[in-house]
Formats: sequence, structure tokens, C-alpha cells
Amino acid sequence: MSRSPRATIEYRNYDLPEYFPVLLLSGEQWHISDIPSGTLHFHNCLEIGICESDSGTMEFMNMQKPFHAGDVTIIASNISHTTYSSSGTASKWSYIFVDVMNLLQPMFLMSLLEYSDSVIEMIHNYYDILHAHDNPDIYYLVTSIVRELQQKSINYQFIVRGYILSLMLKLFPIYLRNQNQMPTQTHSHEKVLVIAPAIDYIHEHYMQDFTIEYLADLCGLSPTHFRRLFTQIMEDGPLKYLNHIRIQKASVLLRTTEMPILSISEEVGFHSLSSFNRHFADDLGEAPKDWRKKAVAAQNPAVRKFSGWLIPPRIDSAN
Repeated sequence: MSRSPRATIEYRNYDLPEYFPVLLLSGEQWHISDIPSGTLHFHNCLEIGICESDSGTMEFMNMQKPFHAGDVTIIASNISHTTYSSSGTASKWSYIFVDVMNLLQPMFLMSLLEYSDSVIEMIHNYYDILHAHDNPDIYYLVTSIVRELQQKSINYQFIVRGYILSLMLKLFPIYLRNQNQMPTQTHSHEKVLVIAPAIDYIHEHYMQDFTIEYLADLCGLSPTHFRRLFTQIMEDGPLKYLNHIRIQKASVLLRTTEMPILSISEEVGFHSLSSFNRHFADDLGEAPKDWRKKAVAAQNPAVRKFSGWLIPPRIDSAN
């Protein structure tokens, strides 16, 4: 019996301010393509989405769920998923990325002491699509958060904290009701959670030297088990993934600065220019010098820091 192809999983890290760990992505550029990407992704924080037009499908590791205009999506960190619109449409979205624990920690201690463990479990495990007509209070709270983050009126950060606390309280009974009905992510989700500390560390310390043993220890695994599990989930070994992140960071510096290529290679963690050139060519198909010339000249750079879903170009097959 042939094995089904394993889904590729991408990690997306959002750098949220410590004092107010909330990020809003909204506007006309946030349209979702109708072309499935073929790649699942997960985040380092809670994603709250609101579909503003059209419809489509949200795909998780082991299930698909339809969405429509007015729906609110709640996706916990480390839940693998992807989104695509119905054929011939490009659904418009607003997204809120938030580190709920850091944002609301004082409120949890004061207001949710009795249920704090269960609320924390919800924040790390809950994913759902909520329809506006069935959940008008949740729709109101999410649209209010978006509005406050857009307008940034006086004391908006305090108002947003209050709205997000209210949202968590509204979601909590829904989460409890759905626990026994909602399909759980397969072992792949559990495995993502296990290696998440290593992925976070790589993204934060990519310019430094560290060992596979150190990453394995962060995850509470033996080096052999860690290497095998990491490769199974990310479809790259830890070292190859680290070098891929370094090349991504280098490409940004090549495009946005005039730093010498040698300095850039050292800045992102390579100890020799030849090694940097080799990994750069493997990832991006040409030497850093040639890539820089094209990237600087191009109106739309070939590589940029991820800032949300991008609409892939349509490829018309030749007949």
C-alpha cells in the first residue's frame, strides 16, 4: 500500500512587542488566493481572523472546514493549518496575532484563578470557525478589537486588553462544549508542540553557534530522537533548517543595506564566505552578488520577510 504524501509544515514567527504583544494585519493587501498552497503553517502566537468577504476552506492537519464572510477563526499557536478561497474569488481578511498569556497575565491572576489552567489549555489547543449569526458577541468583540487597533485612539491598548479578556471568557464555554466533539490534531500536532522550543530558539539565536544536543535538551529529547522528529515534521534536518533561516535573514540584508557580503555572512552566523555562498546558491539559485543586483533593481523584491499570506501567481498551462 502506497503511503500518502506527508504535508509540508512551515513555521511563521511574529515579533510582538513585549509591552503590548498584539499585531493587526488588515487592509486591501490581505486577500487570500483560491490556489491551495500545499503547505501547512503554524505560528508562535494565537491567531484571530475575521473573513470580510467571499468564502473558502480552512485546512487543518486532519480535517477541512468551510468559511464564509462574517466568520471568525480562532487558531491556537502550533496548530498547523492553511487557508484558500473558493474558486474564482479572493476572500478578504483581517488578522490579529496576540500573545494572550503575556497580554493578560495580571488579569488571569485576578479574574480567572479558578479556571486559569483550563483557559491556558484553551489558548494553546483551541481552533475553530465561528459564524457571526451563531456567535454575535464574539463577532462584535473581534470587530471592535480590529477597529481599536486601526484607530489607535487614546487608551486603546487598555481597551484592547479588555476586549481580548472578554473574548477569552466568551470562547471558554464554547471550547468546553466542543472538547468532546472537535476532532483533535493527529500526532503531528503533538510532535510540533514537542519541537516548538527548538524552532523558537533557532529563530531567535540563528546568528549564534549551538549544538544539536542543546536543541534536543530544550525539547527534552535525546539528540537522535530530536533529529529524527525534527526532520519528520519540518522535512529538513535542524542544521539545514538553521542555514535556511540564516539565508532568509541574509537576503533581507542584501536587499535593504549596503553591507559587504562578507559582513552579512558573518552577521547571520556563517564562519566562512565559501560556506555562505554555497548555502545561498542552494536556497536561492544564484550567488549572493548576482541575487543582490536583481533584488535591488526589482520593483517587487524576490525575497521578503513574511508578513502574511501572499497570493501566488497563476500559472497558465500551455496547450
